[in-house]
Amino acid sequence: MPQHPGPVTVSIEAPRQPEVERLLDGSTAFAQSLYPPESNFLLDIATLERPEVAFYVARDGERAVGIAALVAEADASRGELKRMFVDPAARGRGVAAALLERIEADAAARGLPEIVLETGDLHDAAQALYTRHGYREIPQFGQYVGEAHSVCFAKQLAASREAFPPAQNVR
Repeated sequence: MPQHPGPVTVSIEAPRQPEVERLLDGSTAFAQSLYPPESNFLLDIATLERPEVAFYVARDGERAVGIAALVAEADASRGELKRMFVDPAARGRGVAAALLERIEADAAARGLPEIVLETGDLHDAAQALYTRHGYREIPQFGQYVGEAHSVCFAKQLAASREAFPPAQNVR
């Protein structure tokens, strides 16, 4: 491990890798330490491997240091951010921001107009991160409606030029 970590890279990868599973386990343990089982809405590995899910891994060199998933809704009206987690040893280095930036860029390029997410009411750092990155708190949606610990956020995405080519001048 280098003394001065290099830049963090983010790519779409398979979730079924030992070091990625370590991060998924860390995410699960963290959520379970804060909330009762019925308040945890964690996607399992089989779900993360589905075609409508893009699974992202942030790496510091070869080492996986963060994860997140984007689940596209069937009607492509929006994507839901799930399983965002950064290794505690890598926090404070911009890993979560790098994951968000890549996911937002990919979602916009796919034509998704909005990203929504749910986090817990005790996840102060997560709420602060999302707010800093332009997410606004919204009413609970979907499976989170009525959940005492759920706080939901959304962000409108700018349409990507790649997804929508510029219009031709017509005279």
